[in-house]
Amino acid sequence: MKTSPIIALDFESAEKTFQFLTAFNGNIGVKVGMQLYYQEGPSIVARLKEQGYDVFLDLKLHDIPNTVKSAMEVLAGFGVDLVNVHAAGGKRMMEAALEGLDKGTPTGKERPALIGVTQLTSTDERQVREEQLIDATLEQSVFHYATLTKEAGLDGVVCSVHEASVIEKECGKAFYKVTPGIRLPEGSSHDQIRIATPEQARIAGATHIVVGRAITGAVDPKAAYEHINASWKGME
Repeated sequence: MKTSPIIALDFESAEKTFQFLTAFNGNIGVKVGMQLYYQEGPSIVARLKEQGYDVFLDLKLHDIPNTVKSAMEVLAGFGVDLVNVHAAGGKRMMEAALEGLDKGTPTGKERPALIGVTQLTSTDERQVREEQLIDATLEQSVFHYATLTKEAGLDGVVCSVHEASVIEKECGKAFYKVTPGIRLPEGSSHDQIRIATPEQARIAGATHIVVGRAITGAVDPKAAYEHINASWKGME
């Protein structure tokens, strides 16, 4: 997956998605989440790949190991670059997901990278304690899921910028630390809680940043992307 900012294509249709992408060429990373995928299905992925985009298919699988394995075998055939599961599904489920990807990847093709979702960036300390009944801090929970993900053989995790540096120390620089919740200093947090700027993400050791409304909701999305990319790469 390219290390340029990954644009979250949170649109309701293929038509609106490709209208937005007319300002871009295919040499960037994009994220297809549940809304767009459930509306358009595999065809949206095929069109994006045909146009040269790196695709992060963000479906966050979480089920019994055999079901996840079978689903990943199917997703591997789509030619996506990155997929994910919920680390809360456990080590065996994550290992099964990896087995499915290996089995489903066509001969001669590179297996999609696989990452585990630790805690959503909309999650706070209260939810961890009161709703998930986890007797640990939010950071401890994220760190535990990250080490479990590495033990399962996955390529990295989804985490917030605020945990990236701790995860890097334990899991290494090459271990993916894909960080959503990226905002410009003047931007709104929307429904995210653990947010950060592109510069903060870079300094913290994130390997990839996922940016949605800061780009897709901008008056000039291409300019917003270039501004965020420059900040991410330390060029401003």
